[in-house]
Amino acid sequence: MRTFLRSTSAALLLATAPAATAPPALTGNLTPVHDPAIIADNGTYYLFVTGHVRSRDGLIPLRTSTDLHHWTLRGASFPALPAWAGKHVPGTAGMWAPDISKTGGEYRLYYSLSTFGKNRSAIGISTARRLDPGAPAAHWVDKGPVVESSAGGDFNAIDPAAFTDADGRQWLAFGSFWSGIKLIELDASTGLRLPATPMHSLAARPSPGAIEAPFVIRHGRYYYLFASFDFCCRGAKSSYNTVVGRATAPTGPYLDRAGTPMLKGGGTPVLASGQGTGNRYVGRGHNAILQGRDGDRIVYHAYDTQRNGTPTLRIQRLIWDAEGWPHAQ
Repeated sequence: MRTFLRSTSAALLLATAPAATAPPALTGNLTPVHDPAIIADNGTYYLFVTGHVRSRDGLIPLRTSTDLHHWTLRGASFPALPAWAGKHVPGTAGMWAPDISKTGGEYRLYYSLSTFGKNRSAIGISTARRLDPGAPAAHWVDKGPVVESSAGGDFNAIDPAAFTDADGRQWLAFGSFWSGIKLIELDASTGLRLPATPMHSLAARPSPGAIEAPFVIRHGRYYYLFASFDFCCRGAKSSYNTVVGRATAPTGPYLDRAGTPMLKGGGTPVLASGQGTGNRYVGRGHNAILQGRDGDRIVYHAYDTQRNGTPTLRIQRLIWDAEGWPHAQ
């Protein structure tokens, strides 16, 4: 289980998605927040998000909170792109879609290197023994690429999400567009890919359906795969929405509530896009799940229609029904 105290048709999704209720008010520095990753440690919540070389907040900005409501921007987690970035992914200018977890005393921060709309991409990892809000970049040591994709391939190595299964084996889900969501096994001692192990396919959609941003948790006897359908990054016109399927093994098969395999486009709605409802926040996706003793939360970004479509942090309760299916409250 992730220790995160630490992503059907579009018409059907919009018609059947649970109605969103207003989450508790968030305050402080909430924008720009894109692709949030979160971990709780020693009474503090640490939030990492996508960043760019020339952006105001830098590469993988860090925010912290002690109550999940008020957030403070602490600064960039990296002063520059990793040394190997330009050779492996020419033209990359950002570190996207981070993922944060902890194994033993080591924090592991996965990140994506890519260029928009292309699949010559790589997922890298940096590790640290300490998270320091006063000096966010002080302790990270880059360990290089974990998995890469090429222009001639049928998958895209971005949007990482690491998790641990019931047997203690570690896995990395990832993927965006192309042939969908993939899974590789990790070496638990290093966080790097376990050599000579296969790549598994977890979810896909027929063209032109878009799927990306997986996130996997273990709840009860099931593994739950959350993913984002449709399109981000279009401001107030973004149609992102979040769905889920579940399986009894980390490698699948993942099925939605109706029994449709996620490999055949299945997905039970968790967060509707918000488009066409008059809601202030639309395009709700790229989620992380924060599992805690006081209940679970879904952490995601949405686009603020009252602020020119700015990507904004959102947090809601994740409620589990009697049949073991989640919905956002």
